[in-house]
Amino acid sequence: YSLDEAKLENAITPNTKAIIAVHLQGQMCNMEAISAICTKYQLHLIEDCAQSHFSEFKGKRAGLFGIAGSFSFYPGKNLGAYGDAGCIITNNDQLAEACRMYANHGALQKHQHKIEGINSRLDGLQAAVLTAKLPYILEWTQKRIEKASLYQQYLQNIKEISLPLQRPLTKHTFHLYVIRAQNRNKLLQYLKEKGVETAIHYPTALPNLPAYKYLQYGQHDFPVATMLQEEILSLPVYPELTEEMIQYVARCIQDFYTGA
Repeated sequence: YSLDEAKLENAITPNTKAIIAVHLQGQMCNMEAISAICTKYQLHLIEDCAQSHFSEFKGKRAGLFGIAGSFSFYPGKNLGAYGDAGCIITNNDQLAEACRMYANHGALQKHQHKIEGINSRLDGLQAAVLTAKLPYILEWTQKRIEKASLYQQYLQNIKEISLPLQRPLTKHTFHLYVIRAQNRNKLLQYLKEKGVETAIHYPTALPNLPAYKYLQYGQHDFPVATMLQEEILSLPVYPELTEEMIQYVARCIQDFYTGA
């Protein structure tokens, strides 16, 4: 459910400065096609890697294609701190300095504020938690992939739902395991009653939020995102999830649609 690169060129205007590729749910966008378009139109490519730690496209990791990549270390992410945290990676020295300055109230030296900035420093506690977790992230990532494979196995014959697809030659790290479901809201409530916690990521597509009314778009401008917001459902996925738990979730979904 990532950016449709086939429609990208038609959205570019003389005012376009950059393209932001959002690697949603752990699935990387088609970076080959998007990178080529950015080169053709001389646009910056920025990667939103908040949900794609160590995801890969043709052997190259998320965040290494564009001028910059942003990562979230919110506690619920594949690599999470104890509280809010995140980082930007770039190999552009000028941009790196600008980002550091912006994150430090516009100053690289204390009390010498060259621009207006924000207070966005990573505190030592969060850094310590991330440092402790980092040696395990590749193992945890592989376990997420294995759990997703089990879901595919146990859910594949339920015709009322659609399972997540994986782009060829990519490594999907499954920050989320998202299905599309008929009667999504009723299924969510049924699973809750059965002790299975689910979530909707996200109940309102970005362009449909009140914050972007000023752009004067309508739901018809984003028909796919608008359709998906009514169907998507995130099932539990984390490294410690057992096969028995996945079987139970699958049975509950099957029972919901068969009326068992």
